[in-house]
Order: sequence, then structure tokens, then C-alpha cells
Amino acid sequence: MHVLFVEPAFPKNQREFVRALHSVGARVTGIGESPLEALDDELKRWLYRYEQVRSVTDENALLSVVRRCQAREWVDRLESTVEAHTLPVAKVREACQIPGTSVRTAFLCRDKPAMKEALRQAGIPCAQSIGASSTAEVREFAARVGYPLILKPRDAAGAAGTYKVTNDAELEGAMRECGLDRGYPTAIEEFNEGHEGFYDTLSIEGTVQHDFISHYYPNVLEAMRTRWISPQICTTNRVHSPDYAEVKAMGAKVIQALGIETSATHMEWFFGPKGLRFSEIGCRPPGVRVWDIYSHANEFDLYREWAFAIAHGRVDRAPSRTFAGGMIALRPECDGRITGYDGFELVQQRVGANIIDCHLPPPGSATQPVGSGYMGNAWVRMKHHDYDGLRAALNFVGENLKVRARAD
Repeated sequence: MHVLFVEPAFPKNQREFVRALHSVGARVTGIGESPLEALDDELKRWLYRYEQVRSVTDENALLSVVRRCQAREWVDRLESTVEAHTLPVAKVREACQIPGTSVRTAFLCRDKPAMKEALRQAGIPCAQSIGASSTAEVREFAARVGYPLILKPRDAAGAAGTYKVTNDAELEGAMRECGLDRGYPTAIEEFNEGHEGFYDTLSIEGTVQHDFISHYYPNVLEAMRTRWISPQICTTNRVHSPDYAEVKAMGAKVIQALGIETSATHMEWFFGPKGLRFSEIGCRPPGVRVWDIYSHANEFDLYREWAFAIAHGRVDRAPSRTFAGGMIALRPECDGRITGYDGFELVQQRVGANIIDCHLPPPGSATQPVGSGYMGNAWVRMKHHDYDGLRAALNFVGENLKVRARAD
């Protein structure tokens, strides 16, 4: 099995997919933007060959490299696991007649209005939405649907570039920020009220083989806007609870509706006054290294399970569901430079046995903005046999471990 893997070196956890493919016997040709000499020795050892390209999202450059690989020897798969790479890779895959995620599926998972229209046609509840290229379209949608509303780029991932608006004045400001007055395509949708979580799967030929259910505390938009909050992502080990039956059934319908075959998936959902609604769908793994948490909590290597699916069309082991797992992001008290930490010894003493790993940037490190994400600054990842026990442990960390900083 010869697999071309797009961008083995960045972000950092991309190497895990290469490691896993190598471990199941695949020959991996990496296609990345860094020169070969910039790769570390371990990553080089896992790679069969390496091809450098100016940009992995440059379709013509990527197509040229893939065809060069095909001229040299047979290629079985062309894979990528980063949101921004999925559509250009799918287009090259289709042009080179390599099996894998189709252009239609990749497009639907990137273009938010088209995605939601496909979901609605399949009877899957989601927010009212349109894709707009003019301010007039947005104002008409706002008048028809009412506030609050969400504006974001059509190809956004997570909360990047996302604005919640509650009145006409905020709408006008958000349209300017999104570039609508300059014709930049924007998605506008009804605000989903309720608790937010996500359903992740590893699917083979459209059938779920492994699945995981996680929760945000609080919802992402609030978490990425509010400094004092130490937001959490928690994955439950109660996946088989009847409470999640509707999420799992709807997830299976999403996979069929979008034509997802052998791939990781990431499906955001809300549950509130209007019931269960699905939001963003990705035919790729979740961000912020959530697969690491799944692997620790379930006592198996999810990257290797993905590699088995890609290389051999099957999975190897079942998740244990022994632990619930999660992470908490810790924000500095202000932007500037980190000066130190309070409470770390207490955290080690009280809940240290539950810590998987942590990242505490050393004093003197520059802080990152609140909106930089869950791993932008300090963070702690944990596991616990009981989901409620996990929440309590993460709350203890958030209440007692403080990141001190000074303004530059």
C-alpha cells in the first residue's frame, strides 16, 4: 500500500498520521511545504519518500507532484487531515483517479451554506442559512429570520472569523469586518441556541466503525471571546447511553447525505429549545489534538486505527471506554509576557493522578490572544473513570491554576 500524505510536518500532530501509516505497513510519500532537511530524523524514518511543494493548497502544484509520483510508481491513496487541505486534495485525487473523498463531499464540508442545504434536503435539522455576496442579501435574511444571527466566512473552521449579531448596528459592523461590502462571500445563519458538542467518527465505506461524543463548556463562541473563562472540552465514556442515540442516528444520516466514505469525521451539534441540530461538518479529524484525548481515554491508538482504515479497509481494536477525557485552556490575566503560575503544586497534589499532560509556557513567553484557541496559551489534559469526576477535576484546575502575566 502506497499512500501519499499531504503535509506530514505541520501542524505538529500531523506526524502522528505518518507514524501510524508506517506502523501498519504502508509506504508513505509525504507532500509538504518544508524542505526535506527541515524534517526531524524520526519523521524522515517513517517516510518512504518526500516531495516538497510551494503550497499544499496550490492545486496545480499539488497535481504536478502527484502525477510525478504516479509516473514513478503506483499510488493507492492520497490523504489529508487538515480542513484547509481537504478540497484541493480532493480535486487532485479526482483528476488523478485515486480513491478517496470526492470533490462533492469535500466541497460540501467546506462551504457552509451548501453543506446546510444538503443536510436540510436529507431531513437533518440545522440552522436557516444562506451564502451571500452582498449586504442587501444579508439585510433581507436578517429581516426575514430575525436576530440573533451568525456571520462567518463560507469556508470557516471553528469560530474563526465568526460574529454573533443581535441588532442592525452590529450586523452592519460585522458585514464590514467580513468584507461583504467588498464582495467577499460570507455565510449568514440563524443562531443556534442551546448546549454545544461534537460527534466524531472513523468511518469505512460510509459505515461508522469508531465514534466519540464530546461537549464544550461553555459554547465555542463565548469561550473564544471571554478572557476570564477557562474553557473545557470533555469527551464522555457514556457513548452507549440512550441519551446519545439521536446524535448517533443523525450522524449516520449526515455521513450518507454528504457522501462520506472512508474518512475521519467531525460533526458539531447543538441541543436546545428547538431540539437537536447539526452545525459544521468536517470530513477530517477534530482540531486541537482531540484524538490524543480519545486515544488516552480509550487505551488505544486512534491514529493507528485510522491508518488501518486507510491502508487495510478495517479497524484493529475497539475503544475501551474506560475513561472520560478532556482538556482545559488557561488564559493569562492580560496580554503581554507570562511571569509565572500560581497553584500548580496544589493541582499536582489534588488531581495530579488524572493529568495526561500539560503545557505551561515558561516565564518570559509572549502570551497569545484569547481568540487564539484552546491551545493558544497554557492547557491541561486529563482523564477520569467517571465523567462527572472528570468535570470536577477540570473545574478544580480552572479554579486554582492561574497564569500570571504582565503587559509589555
